[in-house]
Amino acid sequence: MDKITDSPVTDSAQPDEVAPDRPTRDRTTRGAALVATLIALPVTVLVGAFAFAQLSPDERAEPAATPSATATSAGPRSTAPVEMAAPTLAERPATVCRALLSQLPPTVNDLAQRPVTAGPEQNAAYGDPAVTVACGGAKPAVDDTDHVWTVNRVCWYASEERDATVLTTMDRETAVTVRVPHFYGQGLQWVAPVSDTIVASVPSVAAADTPSGCRT
Repeated sequence: MDKITDSPVTDSAQPDEVAPDRPTRDRTTRGAALVATLIALPVTVLVGAFAFAQLSPDERAEPAATPSATATSAGPRSTAPVEMAAPTLAERPATVCRALLSQLPPTVNDLAQRPVTAGPEQNAAYGDPAVTVACGGAKPAVDDTDHVWTVNRVCWYASEERDATVLTTMDRETAVTVRVPHFYGQGLQWVAPVSDTIVASVPSVAAADTPSGCRT
């Protein structure tokens, strides 16, 4: 009788296992996610548009802040008469001052001329705070070696007050004084337009009668 020998079944003899269906499930999942996204996107846009529509115009676009006024920016300025003294002048200085005041420019460095409370034939004012021009006053006592400045052919002496620089002509027959508030910075830059009018209307004095700085 033939002997039957049991042979172990090897892996190669077993039926092939079915490979997992992972790629198919992945494609199905991605497809479902894409459909969901396509549906959700219009809904999100509609919700956002609705929320935006509920905003007031001010909330949609808030206007930029208005720049605050500064010392150099245009802003409300007084046009009221500027208080100035008007001492009585002798005939010659009065004549010279009338000539000067009749030729002063209507503006000085963009500051418009303002009325004065007294002596419009010898006083003028510009801007707010006011830069003032006074004709016919006394010259300050100045040593020969004190600093003076020549601006457009006019020699000026400068003195400082608490809130302004006061500049007075030192080489003119009749003195002219310009008072520049510290609000405007360097005082000498404000006398250039006035210097041009002074040269044309106020006679000069002999060089020997001026400080040495005026002769250099």
